[in-house]
Amino acid sequence: MLTARDIMTKDVISVKPEATVEELARLLMEHKISGVPVVDEQKNIVGIVTENDLIRKNKRLHIPTVIRLFDAYIMLGSGKAEEEIRKMAATTVDEICTKKVVSIKEDTSLEDIATIMAEKHIHLLPVLSGSAVVGIVGKADMVRAFTYEASK
Repeated sequence: MLTARDIMTKDVISVKPEATVEELARLLMEHKISGVPVVDEQKNIVGIVTENDLIRKNKRLHIPTVIRLFDAYIMLGSGKAEEEIRKMAATTVDEICTKKVVSIKEDTSLEDIATIMAEKHIHLLPVLSGSAVVGIVGKADMVRAFTYEASK
């Protein structure tokens, strides 16, 4: 049975938290990739950033709806507005990256990887050894693996 170790991209392109959003965009375009892990000096993962994060940075701001109930004003969806504004004003990768990273280990099975990707709507999974990034599995890696499995 194939595992993450067998299909992962080992030569991982990553970015530092202090990199600018423009540097990130250039990196993604140059390497024709959809996202990268955000790592510290010791290659420990601190986040993940994708094309979707760049797109969200440029979206239209949704202003919360305010309703009046008796003498009180209630804001609906107000918790997200502050986060949206922060991301829209971001200039560094640290400000737009996802900090709650879903990751896998080298011995994670293909079926488990497919399940995680499908159920959590995640298309890029860092492979960790401890907290250090040792590889990355994306949609293309999974398709290649299925092609390999089918040819057996």
